[in-house]
Amino acid sequence: MRVVLVGPAALRERLRLQLPDNVLVVGEAATLAAGRLTAAESDAYIMLAPDSREVPLVEPLTPRERQVLELVADGLPNKAIAARLGIGAETVKFHLGAILGKLGASNRTDAVRIAIQRGLISV
Repeated sequence: MRVVLVGPAALRERLRLQLPDNVLVVGEAATLAAGRLTAAESDAYIMLAPDSREVPLVEPLTPRERQVLELVADGLPNKAIAARLGIGAETVKFHLGAILGKLGASNRTDAVRIAIQRGLISV
């Protein structure tokens, strides 16, 4: 089988060493569009995605955002988080918005799940 490996260079190299003898790598590229240009005579494209824990955040969480996220993970509502940290409930909402954006999360539960997977917080 003739394949094109598509993804980050380090992952392509790692996979190349693990492929069986009957798989021939006829091209490699960082993106699918580039991969299509690399080898028209391929049977398949193997897409490689990095583990989310390996991808650094575009912007790291601040210490306060980590505190808020840990309290969210404990199940506290915004008002209780605000009281615990001595800040306003609107400030908690602001921090939550920043956390969701930095983690690429869609809601509080998703943010906690992502943070646990990435090792940012522990429960």
